[in-house]
Amino acid sequence: MPEPKLSIVPCGDYTPETVRAALLAALDAVGGLDWVKPGMRIGIKLNLCAARKPEQAATTHPVMAAELTRLLRERGAEVVLGDSPGEPFTSVVLSRVYSLGDYALCEAAGGELNRDFSHHTVEFPDAVTVKSFEYSAWLEKCDAVINFSKLKAHGLMGMTAAVKNLYGVIPGTVKSEYHFRYPDPMAFANMLVDLNEFVRPALCLCDAVDIMEGNGPTQGTPRHMGALLAATSSYELDRLCAWMLGLEEKELPYLTAAKQRRLLSEAGEPLGVKDAAPYHVNDFARSGATSSWFVSNPNDKPFRKLVKKCVAVLLRSKPALGEGCTGCGHCARLCPAGAITIVNKHAVIDRKKCVRCFCCQEFCPSGAMRAQRSFVARLLSK
Repeated sequence: MPEPKLSIVPCGDYTPETVRAALLAALDAVGGLDWVKPGMRIGIKLNLCAARKPEQAATTHPVMAAELTRLLRERGAEVVLGDSPGEPFTSVVLSRVYSLGDYALCEAAGGELNRDFSHHTVEFPDAVTVKSFEYSAWLEKCDAVINFSKLKAHGLMGMTAAVKNLYGVIPGTVKSEYHFRYPDPMAFANMLVDLNEFVRPALCLCDAVDIMEGNGPTQGTPRHMGALLAATSSYELDRLCAWMLGLEEKELPYLTAAKQRRLLSEAGEPLGVKDAAPYHVNDFARSGATSSWFVSNPNDKPFRKLVKKCVAVLLRSKPALGEGCTGCGHCARLCPAGAITIVNKHAVIDRKKCVRCFCCQEFCPSGAMRAQRSFVARLLSK
C-alpha cells in the first residue's frame, strides 16, 4: 500500500478565485490531477445531507464543488456530482437540495448534477460488517470517485468528514435501516470503514472553510476555520480533522476501527499536523458526548469488556426534544426503530425502542431535536 499523502492549505473565503487557488495548492501537494484522462467519468461525492443554504455550513460549498468541476473539465473529464440525503432518494428531494444549495454553479462549470436515483445490491466479501448492501448506481457508472466532504460535529460519530461522508453511497431511507441494523457505535463504525474500502475514492477533499459545531450535522452553528484539506486516505484526513477540533482519536469509533484493521497507522502525530497548527481549536462545541468507553478492543479481557459496556451505557448521549417542535412528524416517519410518536403536536420518544442513531436529530426541520449528554457525562466534564 503506497504511503498516504495529505495537505492542508489556507482558504479564507468562498470566492471562486480563492477557492481555485486553494484547490490547486492542495491537490499539487498530494500528487495533482495527472491521473485524470480525457473521457474519464469522475463522480464527485459531495455532502448533501439536507436541503440547506451554503451559509448554513451543512453541505459541501457549491463554489468548492464548481471549481473542482472546472479543473476536471479542463482535463477533458466528464463530471457528475451528487449524494443521497437521509430522506427519500427521489427527484423531488434532490431538486430541492440542488436548488437551495445553489448547485446550479456546478452545471455552469460543465458538470452534471446526478438524477439517477436507482440502486441495487452489491456484494463485498472482504467486509468486516456489511458484506452486501444497497449501492447508488450513479457512482458505479464512474471511472473514479472523489470524496468531497464537509467538516462538522456529528451526534452519533462525534465528527463527520471524509469517512462518514461515504455513508451517502447508500440510498435515501435505506440508511435508516442500517442505523437500526448496527445500533452499536463500533458496529456502525466498522460498517463505515467497509464502505470506504469498497468505494476506494481516488482522492479525498474536505471543505473546512466554514465548519459546523454544536447541533450537527444539519442544525449546528457555522464557525469559520479557513482551510481546505486534500488526502489520498480518508482515515488520515479524518485523523487530522479530529486533532484540529481538539478531539482524541480514540473518541471516534471509525478511526479505532481503521486502526484495528491496519488501515491507519499508529503514528503519534497525524500527517500534516505542523501545517494544521493555525487551525487547531480548544473550544469546539460538540454534538452530544463522545467517549473512548464506546470503543471496543479485541484484546480486552472479559471483565474489562463488561466494565466498558456498563460505563458506555452511563455516558452515551441520547436524542432529546428541545424547544421549537412543530409536531410535523418528520422524525417519526424517519425513525428506523419506530420509537417516536406525535402526541398533542409534540414528538415523544419511547426510550425502550430508541437505538440512539440520531436520525431524528439530524433531520429535524426545526432543529428541535438535540443530542443530549447523559447526567454522568455532564458531571464528569465539570
